[in-house]
Amino acid sequence: MPPQIRPLTPELQKVAKEQLMEDPARLEADLLAFRTWIEQQPHLNPRMDDQFLVAFLRGCKFSLERAKSKLDKFYTLKTKYPEYFRITSTTEGKFREIHRTGAIIYLPTPLNENGPRIAISRMGLCPVDKYTLLECMQVAQAMQEIAILEDDYANVNGLVFIMDLKGATAAHMFQMTPSMAKKFTVFSEEALPLRLKAQHFINTIAGFEPIFNMFKPMMSKKMQSRLFVHGNKMDLLTEQIPLKYLPVEYGGENGTVPEIVAAMEKKFDEYSEFFRDNANYGTDESLRPGKPIDFEGLFGIEGSFRKLNVD
Repeated sequence: MPPQIRPLTPELQKVAKEQLMEDPARLEADLLAFRTWIEQQPHLNPRMDDQFLVAFLRGCKFSLERAKSKLDKFYTLKTKYPEYFRITSTTEGKFREIHRTGAIIYLPTPLNENGPRIAISRMGLCPVDKYTLLECMQVAQAMQEIAILEDDYANVNGLVFIMDLKGATAAHMFQMTPSMAKKFTVFSEEALPLRLKAQHFINTIAGFEPIFNMFKPMMSKKMQSRLFVHGNKMDLLTEQIPLKYLPVEYGGENGTVPEIVAAMEKKFDEYSEFFRDNANYGTDESLRPGKPIDFEGLFGIEGSFRKLNVD
């Protein structure tokens, strides 16, 4: 039976072939090899549908070894740190309230029509006396998971992230502890199949610099080269992301925030069962072949992060 995968547009198929080494004729065999390996891992219980698994192959440029490692880390970290990474409900607690602030949005048209998906985060819309950083990050995590499953632009061309700090305060910044920063950095680089192509910071505030300087050394050199701090100079941002690809509220043409929020609200409703189902997937470290993972050593604040070794 051929893989159950959405066909890519001709433009995306061309990029997938040239940049991700995707060979449509070999896709079935690549997925079979990936599944076979998964089935041989006693500790690993992931989702197994083709559309989900192909995201990991694409995110690793069809290196099977890297895809194995990424999938394992994806579920290892979700199981170990569920409050960070395992979203099982988009209706409980403050989830919908935070979403309706428009603090995190994925824009409808990708960059240059066929490029990376653009996301904007506006921390200042989440008052620290009402919401914790972790509660806000859960909304972002849920959006990422939906993108893994259904956003071909994000899967093939990656994500461009704009962090707009307008209205944020030093209190927002100081919620980010070194231990939290490390977990998010590791998950983003080592576990998430969506590739971050650029991260832009605009309207930066007092208190931003120490947090930025804490985060940056935790990232790979490649990721560090994709960070851009523009202060309050919008023209520096629009040199890289033409204005028309920003929302109407920024002077662009890429949807209005209320429209984008309403569309995602529907999506969260459609995916409610999917997120409930997340509780059934993960890892069981007691069954892991070889050495158990030393999480304290990996994520302790002392010492630099050592790469998870789970190939």
